Amino acid sequence: MVPVSRRSFLAAGAAVLATPRGLFARSDELVWTDVVDWTIEGRAFGERAAPYDRLPARAEGVVRKAVWDLSRDSAGMVVRLQTASPELHVRYRLTKSQIDMGHMPATGVSGVDLYGQDGSRWRWIQVSRPAKQDVQAKLFGDATKVGEPRQFLLYLPLYNGIEKLEIGVAAGHKIEPLAPRPAAHKPIVAYGTSILHGACASRPGMAWSAIVGRALDREVINLGFSGNGRMEKEVGQFLVELDPAVYLIDCLPNMSAAQVTERTAPLVRQLREKRANTPILLVEDRTFGNAWFDAKRAADHQERRQALRDAFAALQKEGVAGLHLLRGEALLGDDDEGTTDGSHPNDLGMFRQAQQVIAALRPILGA
Repeated sequence: MVPVSRRSFLAAGAAVLATPRGLFARSDELVWTDVVDWTIEGRAFGERAAPYDRLPARAEGVVRKAVWDLSRDSAGMVVRLQTASPELHVRYRLTKSQIDMGHMPATGVSGVDLYGQDGSRWRWIQVSRPAKQDVQAKLFGDATKVGEPRQFLLYLPLYNGIEKLEIGVAAGHKIEPLAPRPAAHKPIVAYGTSILHGACASRPGMAWSAIVGRALDREVINLGFSGNGRMEKEVGQFLVELDPAVYLIDCLPNMSAAQVTERTAPLVRQLREKRANTPILLVEDRTFGNAWFDAKRAADHQERRQALRDAFAALQKEGVAGLHLLRGEALLGDDDEGTTDGSHPNDLGMFRQAQQVIAALRPILGA
């Protein structure tokens, strides 16, 4: 990775040339494209306060400040592109100076993560390794696998935001966004906690929502808010603006049993009022890695899960259709090896949770 100073990054941005295809800047025989106006999956709302926010500007002051601040992270966003360039570079400016966390590396918090299509599979290629807010990285060079145009997915940072993002290709080569998905191919909208937000994936493409998106060939709109996924009606009012194939509600790790009892039915009714036929998948909380050793923690799991099961049964008894439940005991496996810190999944845990979610979603989506 070749770091670039804020001054030089701004100078490069000032030299852009407007063309019908977007904004380009030339340096070192690369052509740079600002993708801000592309269709970017996971960016669900218009009229944003900043280009890569997850909630619309009008959500500020409606949702709690903690939720609003977390919504500025680009978690779940992915740039879908096509190029035949033999090399691919990125340069971007992060919104926050905190590049990593004590339990999560910079590659996951602030990196961008590239996958390429290989037949029917999406396969990993490279992740950037940020050391400061201005990042420049080569994601591949002199690639023998590129000749004809190839499709790529570029996942954006999980726990940081982006002010500006450009992708560089070799001079003489084009870079194009992939066509938006057909209108009938609706996204999955997921609302949840830090685990959905992406903690503690080693890189953005290993967040469980990203794994699910690749496996089911669906856009996943990630509305995970670290420590603040609490089934709040203020968030619900923005969920109902979207028209997904399914709502996935994964909030239990941030809630007490009493809150689960109090808030589950109102949130489901709020969704049903505007989206009468959209399936809703309620997800129980994962098991802490050390719950076998901590009786109180194990009891908390049981109480929250029972509260959700009771609410689920009561809603079904009311006649609420299209409601589904995913049990939590096996979300991260049963060997206690699926977490970084007991709570947040490592890559193994993320993969395991993704497999559970995929299995639950396939019959709902008819996939």
